[in-house]
Order: sequence, then structure tokens, then C-alpha cells
Amino acid sequence: MKYLLVFFIVLGLNAINGYDCKIVQFIFGDSLSDVGNNRNLPRSLAQANLPFYGIDFGNGLPNGRFTNGRTVSDIISDKIGLPRPLAFLDPSMNEDVILANGVNYASGGGGILNETGGYFIQKFSLWKQIELFQGTQDVIVAKIGKKEADKFFQQAGYVVSLGSNDFINNYLMPVYSDSWKYTDQTFVDYLMETLESQLRVLHSLGVRKLMVFGLGPMGCIPLQRALSLDGKCQNKASSLAVRFNKAATTMLKDLETKLPNANYKFGEAYNLVNDVITNPQKYGFDNSDSPCCSFYRIRPALTCIPASTLCKDRSKYVFWDEYHPTDKANELVANILIKRFDFMRADDGTSEAPSPSPDLAPSPDDK
Repeated sequence: MKYLLVFFIVLGLNAINGYDCKIVQFIFGDSLSDVGNNRNLPRSLAQANLPFYGIDFGNGLPNGRFTNGRTVSDIISDKIGLPRPLAFLDPSMNEDVILANGVNYASGGGGILNETGGYFIQKFSLWKQIELFQGTQDVIVAKIGKKEADKFFQQAGYVVSLGSNDFINNYLMPVYSDSWKYTDQTFVDYLMETLESQLRVLHSLGVRKLMVFGLGPMGCIPLQRALSLDGKCQNKASSLAVRFNKAATTMLKDLETKLPNANYKFGEAYNLVNDVITNPQKYGFDNSDSPCCSFYRIRPALTCIPASTLCKDRSKYVFWDEYHPTDKANELVANILIKRFDFMRADDGTSEAPSPSPDLAPSPDDK
């Protein structure tokens, strides 16, 4: 499991051609931070558009989030006084919304690699999300001019949080050729080479303040336990997460020294999430090995549907479905991350941000 956790920037105002433009966030991610993109992809099989998704959010109806309530990014944004970036495919998205809120490009099933999650039919890989970000830049340049647009994008905060699908919905599944083309280490190397290329493209597009989040113990999500013979965590999946985190830490540090004005941080959440799963009572949970929303005793249920049964107390479960955490678990992680990274409220003025364009790799038009 990977906890998608967002790096937040202090709220600031800059007058741009008559617009009071906030310092905003741009989020690149997967289902852990998707806030509605996939629900607007009509052929996507990675969906959270049926009850009981969203049961504890707003009016209780599905809203595109792959949980019962809020994502970690929702919670941190609210607590430090920043607006939540809207989904790129939100019908209300326009230039003014971008300038005021930023954009969330995250897509359920998406990965660092284009081939990841192919059986979901439609999803935004990270390459595709970067292409969409380029389009966002174009419309903002047309709105306020290149000079001020460059300033706007260079002052923004950026989050990249993908990788778990590249293992769970690619390398660890025999139906994908990557599962037999690579060894554990060469696959991680492949991911790092691809991610480095993607970060270089983002830098060429003005991305300076960037947080990349690592992976948690993927072998302990309910799906992986259900697929094991004894119901316990699958060590291979979790060990791959450790390899990924170690390689990403090294790559980011090296890349930061090579790219001008780059301020890159790596958010490691493995130990925190592992402790929550191993010692749930310590954090107020009763269950950390099965989903709150499941199809009676049939496992794995894969998704939450109207015919599913719900646990009696959603606040006592770490996991909402086979893949994703509950609102309560997200809140716990958000609170710990706020403390760990010393996030301050956006309105008190004390927060501090951590400190020729390459061609994009091809990605299918509908993904």
C-alpha cells in the first residue's frame, strides 16, 4: 500500500495582470489521490462511482474518491487553510479555477509506466498527466501572459505520488510482460530511469518545489493478504516497496544537485504505515487486515458496490476496500505528516516551502 501524501505550500498572493493568484498545488498521482478524474473517463474500469464510496463525504454520494471520505491531501489542505485542487476533468475547471486552486491530475490505476494498469482500459499514466499539465500551462499563458505564467508555475508546489500500481497492477501480475522481462532489481531500475526522465521534463516546465512520496508495505493491503495462502502479508511486495524507496531517495538527491534551483524532497511513509498495520490498537483501530466494505465472505472483493456489506464502525478499520485506506486512517496519516513536516496554517504567514524542453514519451490519447 502506498499512502499518497501531499506536500503543501504556504498560501501567498501575487498580483498578476489584475488577478490575485495564490501559490497553489499541482498533484500527480493514482487512486490514493484521485478526486474525480476517473469518474469522467467513460471507459475506465478503475472507478469509485458506486455506493458506498463517498458515504462519509459531503452528501454521502460517490464523488470519485476511492475511499469512504477524504483523501490525505484533502485533510492536509483543510487543516492548513489551502484550497483543494480540483480534478483536471472536473466540469467546472477553467483558467480562473486553476489560478485559484491548482489542479489534481491523479488517476486511479495510473503508474509511472504507460503499460501499468492496462486492463483498466482508461487511466492517466504519469506521462499522460505531464502532457495534461503542459496543456494547463498553455491556457494560463494565454490568460495572463508568458512572463507571469512562468512566475506562477515556478512558485507553485508539486506532488508526485505513484508507484504502487507499477508493482501491484503490472510487475506482480503474470499477464503483464514486465513480470517476466525484468528481475526485481532491474524493474526498480527501469522505474527509476523513467521517473527521472519525467522529473526532468517537469523541471523544464518550471517545476521547482517538488515532493515525491514513497511506498508503504504493499504486501499488507487486504488484496495481497487475500491472495496469500495464510492470510498474512506478502513479503515480496513489501520488499519491493523498500527497494523503490531506497532507489528513489538516491535518485532524487542526485537529481536535485544537477538541476538548477531544484528543491526536491522524498516523503517516506513506510515505517509509519507499517506500524499502523502491525499495531492497530495503538492508533485506535480494531482491524488492519481486511476491508470495511466487502462482499460478504467473498475475498478478494476488488471494489465496493451497492451489494457490499459494511463494517459496523468505519472509524475502527484501517482499510476501506481491498486497496485503499479509510477516512480515519487518512486523517491519522495526515496529522502525523503535518507534524513531521512542520506544516503551518496558510493564513498565519509562518509556513515555509522547502526549498530546451525534453520530448515527452508517447502515451495513448485515451489514457
